[in-house]
Amino acid sequence: MTDFNAYFEAMRGKSAAVVGFGVSNRPLIPFLLEHGARVTVFDKKTVGELGPEALDAARAGVTFVSGEKYLERAEGDVIFRSPGIHPKYFEGRSDRLTSEAEAFFEVAPCPIIGITGSDGKSTTTTLIAKILEQAGYRAHLGGNIGKPLLPVVPEMKKEDVAVMELSSFQLMTMKTSPHVAVVTNVTPNHLDIHRDMEEYIEAKKNIFLHQKPGDRLAVNLDNDVTAGFEAAPGAEKAGFSLEGKSIGNGSVWLDPDGMIRTDGEEILAADRILLPGRHNIANYMAAIAATRRYVGKEAVAPVAETFGGVVHRLELVREKDGVRYINSSIDSSPTRTIAALSVFKEKIVAIMGGYDKHLDYAPLAGPVKEHCAALVLMGATSPKIDAAVGDEVKKVFASDMADAVAKATALARETASRVVLLSPASASFDMFRNFEERGNVFRELAEKL
Repeated sequence: MTDFNAYFEAMRGKSAAVVGFGVSNRPLIPFLLEHGARVTVFDKKTVGELGPEALDAARAGVTFVSGEKYLERAEGDVIFRSPGIHPKYFEGRSDRLTSEAEAFFEVAPCPIIGITGSDGKSTTTTLIAKILEQAGYRAHLGGNIGKPLLPVVPEMKKEDVAVMELSSFQLMTMKTSPHVAVVTNVTPNHLDIHRDMEEYIEAKKNIFLHQKPGDRLAVNLDNDVTAGFEAAPGAEKAGFSLEGKSIGNGSVWLDPDGMIRTDGEEILAADRILLPGRHNIANYMAAIAATRRYVGKEAVAPVAETFGGVVHRLELVREKDGVRYINSSIDSSPTRTIAALSVFKEKIVAIMGGYDKHLDYAPLAGPVKEHCAALVLMGATSPKIDAAVGDEVKKVFASDMADAVAKATALARETASRVVLLSPASASFDMFRNFEERGNVFRELAEKL
């Protein structure tokens, strides 16, 4: 019996609570049912509101509990929580609190490279998978990047590599760490969910705290928080740095001459990277540090010279009347937006604002003044961004995305700007289900101009 089958066979006859009928939890349900677990889904929405997949699950024998107080009613022998739900809601409710991501770690038959961080983790995760594939590996890309990996386990082979983006929410209750752990950086984020910054940092640490001897940790040496992380006993710590720092062990750094190096070896000239911005050079260095055990430098250049980026991350949507419309809806924090703005050498029009994660917007002031001719503000955080930026940049307010795109287009003409950038510096949940939907709406509106 494989570890995968043994894991679910251990659920036979037990009550399994699946809290949140989202993307990460849905794949669990067929396996739990197949192995004789009694499955109850707890979700704020009703079966009808959750759609056809929920109706199918109900017909297959799943019980649904819905309503405003669904979290208070969630209990079972095993509780699988959605990543965005804080573990505090389940204290004393079950002997075992876990998640789809944790289940995957227990049953994966191949090595796992895990990536977390406040910024850059999706791009870094994608780069790692592409570099591995360039070298001939079969890489399974998933996790917080949008694809649960648990359903793929039956087709995985031991010589494959799983490349998994991990959010702080997924990591909070983790008791297993990946064979290679990467932390891109840690800056304030998700403080609407985490109790405080300390809890957020402790969640990030879980990506490496449970590593075993021989495992590898790669951290950003330019970030004060991550530079201070210490590897688990017997694990190896390496780093990556735009500022030329190295701690050995296959660390990767950028020389003043623009060459990416590791342990005296030239890897790649940074100007060969197609993706714009210094933050993307850092993402490549993180990916190189993560894959040093698996590939040589010859696998890096073909990816660097051809990979155009991940959807919703500085994605060029179209050019209309000399104005480029760029979708960076993934920018859900001020630090992400600051990185996006740094790419542009000319003054642009930016659309910002959204759901309030209780972050500090003061750091936006300087970069906005340097890179923006005008701002269009929308959503719950628009007053905060307005106050942080001050009066030196022209600002208008929009009621929704359609209004924002229309006003940004007019401002681009007025200021002779050649770029309209969606970079919200905020989460999406005040108006949209997620950042993907927000980016898709922006894309559709821009394409209709």
